[in-house]
Amino acid sequence: MSMSVLEALTPSTAMQCITPNSCSLFLRVCASITLHEHLQGLEACTTSLDTQETRCQSVWVARASHQQQVGQELQMHFGGFEVSVAQNLYVTLRTIPHFCRVQLDQRHLMEAGKLSYWVDRRRKAILVQVPRASGSRYYFVRLCLKLFTCKDVGAPVLVNSSSVSRAVSLPYSQELPCLCLEGWSATPDAVRTQICPFENDTQALEMLWDTVYYHPGSQTLSWEPACPVSGQVSLCWCPRPGDSCHKLQHSSQLAHRRVQYLLVDTQPQLCLKFSTSWGSWVRCPFKQRPFPTWPTSRCTCVTGGGHSSQPANLHSRPAHFLQPQLTVKLSLPLPSW
Repeated sequence: MSMSVLEALTPSTAMQCITPNSCSLFLRVCASITLHEHLQGLEACTTSLDTQETRCQSVWVARASHQQQVGQELQMHFGGFEVSVAQNLYVTLRTIPHFCRVQLDQRHLMEAGKLSYWVDRRRKAILVQVPRASGSRYYFVRLCLKLFTCKDVGAPVLVNSSSVSRAVSLPYSQELPCLCLEGWSATPDAVRTQICPFENDTQALEMLWDTVYYHPGSQTLSWEPACPVSGQVSLCWCPRPGDSCHKLQHSSQLAHRRVQYLLVDTQPQLCLKFSTSWGSWVRCPFKQRPFPTWPTSRCTCVTGGGHSSQPANLHSRPAHFLQPQLTVKLSLPLPSW
């Protein structure tokens, strides 16, 4: 028997509730086959990769079908396999009788109930609809920034998953690739579902490079990533609009943390270049007036023991021997292109 007899194996998730507070999760298996004269039925098995427990079900083909439908495609459905959330399964489909190397297999992860959402850019809010009750009436949702862990952006919101709407609006201040939506059932050790709506959004990615600030008192040009970034930041010189920005030697710094340049002259041609795995971006803060300055009245400066915060009007330019190791002093003559 040819392997082409088995065309497709499609597992799907279903919920069965005896009462509103007593629900079970099931895995349904659907098979697409081409009927063969020697095919009597199909066997589907699930094996838990955690416990190695295997359960099987069989579906038989009626004899009348052999005579009338040989060579035609059939859809065959198996009864549900009871499973649990976050369970890792190995699903196998074989013929009856079993022919060597004629089988389909697939790995399947039982995900938690999925969240539905819609981004309202005009109101700067994410509208979330939680899944229907599955073991608990209540469901938590929150926005968070995916850094090393997912850091809260506002408090989690408790939603009644048995209500008619099951919807809530979560406001945000800035679209960022690492801004994520997280939801979980209000039960102990519940598995969390995480979705990052702006993860592949080009508009959100552009905003990462806009947090460039200049402090006139210390002549400090700085940028700090709002999301984890892998790449480099460097100073560059752009002679005219539309020209390539030429990197200045010895100005490169890693982009995964705050970047600072001290003693910076406010030349309109002086820019910052960001080089990452996503691509390259250039920001020229001194082309606009007034310059983008610190959002608060405090700045980071250097003391004998490290970094400290002082009011901006008390800050003076640090001596050369106190400048931090990552600082690049722009005492070299600038290009004259």
